[in-house]
Amino acid sequence: MRDQVDKTLTAEEAVSRLADGMTLGIGGWGSRRKPMALVRAVLRTGITDLTVVSCGGPDVGMLAAAGRIRRLVAPFVTLDSIPLEPNYRAARERGGLELTELDEAMFLWGLRAAAHRMPFLPVRTALGSDVMRVNPALRTVTSPYEDGETFVAVPALRLDAALVHVNRADRRGNGQYLGPDPYFDDLFCEAADAAYVSCERIVDTAELTKSGAPQTLLISRHTVTGVVEAPNGAHFTSCAPDYGRDEAAQREYATTPWEQYAGRLPHAPEER
Repeated sequence: MRDQVDKTLTAEEAVSRLADGMTLGIGGWGSRRKPMALVRAVLRTGITDLTVVSCGGPDVGMLAAAGRIRRLVAPFVTLDSIPLEPNYRAARERGGLELTELDEAMFLWGLRAAAHRMPFLPVRTALGSDVMRVNPALRTVTSPYEDGETFVAVPALRLDAALVHVNRADRRGNGQYLGPDPYFDDLFCEAADAAYVSCERIVDTAELTKSGAPQTLLISRHTVTGVVEAPNGAHFTSCAPDYGRDEAAQREYATTPWEQYAGRLPHAPEER
């Protein structure tokens, strides 16, 4: 019988818990450690009308090309070695989605506010920039202390669900990254009502403490709803040190018309 704290799911079971109209956070950064096995699973469903919150890469491009995104909240959408994600650009040019563009600091603070269940957090970064012009709904607040400084009030980026990918996880939902950067994956999980973590390999909890420094234990089980073992689950994006970006597969994606690409939507190697 399955242990009470065993949170393992298949990718299909995880995405079956999503619904139209949700606000969906997607971890990773550009074309790095994106939860592509979960994104492909979403694409195989009819889920639509999503608000997607992401440091965007092919996750955003594919969902936008498929018409699943109503609104995007992002600081950028890139494939890294290809500076501007082509399917995202096409969607923007045809007016296929609404965009809330934040700078990276505001994006971080919006997730942090949501993680702490605060309505907003104050930042300085947007003052004097066009971020305020292109986001007229943003408001400012004045410090209640003697300095009386004015800040931008960045609203919390509350998520109905989050999808992230890490190198290792246990069945309880503890997640570990082994690459050079945690990105914001822990905050995505903390900001969400439900978080689904895919990983290269599920291991015993004790192994997590052996395979990396304590600070690599990025994601705590209390923030995780389900764990999906998905070897090569970030493909074609990178998942260092397990593998780098598959540049040939990324070029194929970037240069193939979406209708043709979607008709044979590639799986990760283990899904073929």
